[in-house]
Amino acid sequence: MDIQAENKREFGIPKSAMAIFSVASVLFSAHAGGGFATGNQENTYFVSLGWSGIISLVLAMFLLTMTMREAMIMYNKFNLKSHKELFEKLYHPFDKLEILFEVFFDIMVVMAVAAAVSGAASALQQYLGWNYYVNIVIVGAVILCLTIFGAGVVRKASTYMGIAIMFCVLVIYIVGISKAGNFGDVMSASFARQGFSQVPHAIGNAFTYAGFQCVTLPTMLACGAIFSGNRNHAEAKSMTVSFIMNTIALGLAVIMLMCWQSTYSSSEAGMVLPTLTTLKSMHMGWMMAVYGITLILCLTSTGVTTTFAFVSRFENSRIFSKVENPVKRRMAIAAFIIILSMTISLVGLTNIIKYGYGYCGYLAIAIVVIPFLTVGVYKNRRKA
Repeated sequence: MDIQAENKREFGIPKSAMAIFSVASVLFSAHAGGGFATGNQENTYFVSLGWSGIISLVLAMFLLTMTMREAMIMYNKFNLKSHKELFEKLYHPFDKLEILFEVFFDIMVVMAVAAAVSGAASALQQYLGWNYYVNIVIVGAVILCLTIFGAGVVRKASTYMGIAIMFCVLVIYIVGISKAGNFGDVMSASFARQGFSQVPHAIGNAFTYAGFQCVTLPTMLACGAIFSGNRNHAEAKSMTVSFIMNTIALGLAVIMLMCWQSTYSSSEAGMVLPTLTTLKSMHMGWMMAVYGITLILCLTSTGVTTTFAFVSRFENSRIFSKVENPVKRRMAIAAFIIILSMTISLVGLTNIIKYGYGYCGYLAIAIVVIPFLTVGVYKNRRKA
């Protein structure tokens, strides 16, 4: 193989394919965060819907990946430099409306990072017995290190964490579903009890879930910029891969929790941490170990991708213009958001997910999801 061909490959895989997979993994790693790993998100938005929750989660992942696809295509097609420019392009001639995304983004970043850092610290305390406050410093330092060196590091970190999370998720949820052995009965009983009455609610939850996940959009733009100038529909391919990854992982999580709903719903603690409560009831030590790894990876991955989105937004602002060293500039911004998020985390994971994420999701439906899937599609397909 000649040198030019070799340079186009990485680990024996064409670099174009690696780029598509790595960008897909960024969205997957961001989605597979604290609410996902604990089972709190699945229980709040899908499990309670019964059989129609399956339809809801598939629709949610479709809406999310389609929104990200159109956003990345617009960003790269028009050679935009920030998400501010992207939303000005999307909303034009009503450019000033881009401030709505800024409001949504700032609120969601604080809540997402708060949930990630506090959740990971709690997980380390439970599994290793380390002091909670020491764990906060450790987790914060890891997130800080992975976010201050740019999009390339985030892509690589997300790729490796995404592969590890996907493997652990498959093991945990498949074993959990098999051990329950009642999925068919649960679905039949749910349909007999609810019929199609929950379908409208399921559609609404799908839009809301996809909406608050759009907090990852600035990160996806930065990482997806690797496709700039690519005429092979790389953005679409990466989001197709991400749709498959996210739908499988979320689907297995929801199905397992549906099978074990009567077990974890009997206590308040179980409703906060459904997956942990379910796994404890199985009395399988190795499963708890695998879950512990998954939980920490999920929480860290969300903290990294979300913090990086915040850093990307502010690192070139006038406020930090006097800090010439880009690493120091990113470090200062990342440290600020991590410390602020820890203060917000005191309200608790369930409240953050149910109310904070929920209301932000409603806002994002109107200002992100629907605009990109209508106006965004139209502007991206125009020849001009």
